[in-house]
Amino acid sequence: MSKELNITPISKWGFNFKTPLIMAGPCSAESEEQMHETAKQISKYNIDILRAGIWKPRTRPNSFEGIGSVGLKWLKDASFDNKVPCAVEVANVKHVYEALRSGIDILWIGARTTVNPFAVQEICDALQGVDIPVLVKNPINPDLELWIGAFERLNRAGITKLAALHRGFSTHEQSKYRNIPRWNIPIELKRRYPQLAIICDPSHICGNRELLKEVAQTALDIGFDGIHLESHINPDKALSDAQQQLTPSAFGELIASLVVRENIDQNPEAENQLDTLRSRIDSLDKYLLEVLSERMDIVREIGEYKREHNLAIVQPSRWNEIVQTRMDMGTRKALTEKFIAELFHAIHKESIHHQTEVMQQNEKKPAISENGTKK
Repeated sequence: MSKELNITPISKWGFNFKTPLIMAGPCSAESEEQMHETAKQISKYNIDILRAGIWKPRTRPNSFEGIGSVGLKWLKDASFDNKVPCAVEVANVKHVYEALRSGIDILWIGARTTVNPFAVQEICDALQGVDIPVLVKNPINPDLELWIGAFERLNRAGITKLAALHRGFSTHEQSKYRNIPRWNIPIELKRRYPQLAIICDPSHICGNRELLKEVAQTALDIGFDGIHLESHINPDKALSDAQQQLTPSAFGELIASLVVRENIDQNPEAENQLDTLRSRIDSLDKYLLEVLSERMDIVREIGEYKREHNLAIVQPSRWNEIVQTRMDMGTRKALTEKFIAELFHAIHKESIHHQTEVMQQNEKKPAISENGTKK
């Protein structure tokens, strides 16, 4: 069971943030001129937070690993000149101290740090008694509890100005994305903590410019609270993540093209209409659960027969038949193959669980002695 989080809403952080919040800036601060010019140009589009990487956690040591602490002054000066708060990633205690000493307004914890509770705890210890907003990127692997654990550690350190950064999850699967969004994970995070703002990072999800608009719009359609994008005055010559950065003008065009969805709380008429439709869904969900329960009753009967006749639970030929026929049935009903596959794999897993319990019933029964007493 998740613990309650003490979260100060973004609207009370002391900044004049819009809805949705827009966070932007170069992947890396590379030079003073590059930092200032990028900030100047993207600020024309009313960004809420100026970001830049100072220390870059690269996979290989021969890659550009960030300009280092000298870049903090460039970022802070650009922030001051353009009247917008600035944010930087911190991965260890040294980063925290230097960022705080430089007057950085907002910190974020990156995916490679979130995955390590030891590193997160050290950062939390360094932030004891400091009132500063902290954004937390999801861990590189799809582990919601690990993500939540970082928020809990920060809360325990007294940090309440918290928000989540969704940057997708690493995978070995073939995908058009650099990091698969797995939207269900941030959606579940929002379900558990409705007061926690979630900002989507399409740049790291996509890894290329072509998909940025699609992912950013999806995030707003779902109801995310903000968008994080990387912009560079000359992306093709960027020292890190060149393919996913936009020129300031392209950044402005993308932001202008996004459709912001209305909060349903502000539209009572829509709420009433949706309540009518939702009641129909509630009835169907009740029916679905009743049907699934009835299906499992039959599954247990099959398990009894298999136990009595010493048959294996999993029968591959039958399972193959189910997969194929249900896939055909589902696609004719305008359901996607992916959904049908996931649904029936879940049903199959539950069926195996029920039949396993039936198979083990005899083993759990106490032996009876000749005089009728339990041994």
